[in-house]
Amino acid sequence: MLIATWNVNSVRVRISQIERLIDELKPDVLCLQETKVEDSLFPKNILIKKGYEVSCYGQKSYNGVALITRSKLEDVRLGFAGELTNDSNVESLDEQKRVISALVDGIRFINVYVPNGSSVKSEKYNYKLNWLRYLKKYLNSQSKRGEPVCMLGDFNIALEDIDIHNPEKLSGGIMATLEERKSLQDILSNRLSDVFRVFEQGTDNWSWWDYRSGAWARDKGWRIDHIYLSNDLINCSKSSAIYKKFRGNSQPSDHAPVFVDIEWPQEEDADNFDFYL
Repeated sequence: MLIATWNVNSVRVRISQIERLIDELKPDVLCLQETKVEDSLFPKNILIKKGYEVSCYGQKSYNGVALITRSKLEDVRLGFAGELTNDSNVESLDEQKRVISALVDGIRFINVYVPNGSSVKSEKYNYKLNWLRYLKKYLNSQSKRGEPVCMLGDFNIALEDIDIHNPEKLSGGIMATLEERKSLQDILSNRLSDVFRVFEQGTDNWSWWDYRSGAWARDKGWRIDHIYLSNDLINCSKSSAIYKKFRGNSQPSDHAPVFVDIEWPQEEDADNFDFYL
């Protein structure tokens, strides 16, 4: 099963690139963030014609998440309210469309677009930390069902200094504060693991390059797009990589897709997949 996550920074602007990605790699599950479109205007038909099911949770101009799968989408849950059904406090958080989940082939996929936080001294930073607290509650509730979990998306957090091109300057700032990192580590606990780090322990592995200051040309990036697998899935993983070449497209998203290939439950005669880095 080939699983991908990609912050596309507008699904309608990037739809031809999404089609190209699908044609090249044929992912079984594709999770998109920052779709920036209301559900009624999401280009579902293009993806349905390619043999995919689509479930989206979006809003005009900002945020938005989507699940695109070859297999049937079951038990789709929109927003925090989809899981935390008895918590009235999630209504205000769900004004921003940032989390969607569903069962696909028995795996609970949780697709998230974590708030950026803007700056450490801003109210948006406090909002981010509160949002992360609710993500922990979300995972705690989901865990009671005992489902295998793949949580993935744009986390807007560099979990370690090796995930930043210049940690001496940038560590401690937004997306790399102690509070953000601790919040994410608390969410992961001992239940979810960063699958990319199973296969690659080094630095210089970025998934996001700022549009400003020639970051892509200078390869000054961050690794903030992650795939986390539960313990019952991590041992099924065969490879994981960042598909960097899509950041070099004309009119690209500022993020590159990230993949994991897992053998689930048991793939017979599975094709080998070569990542183009």
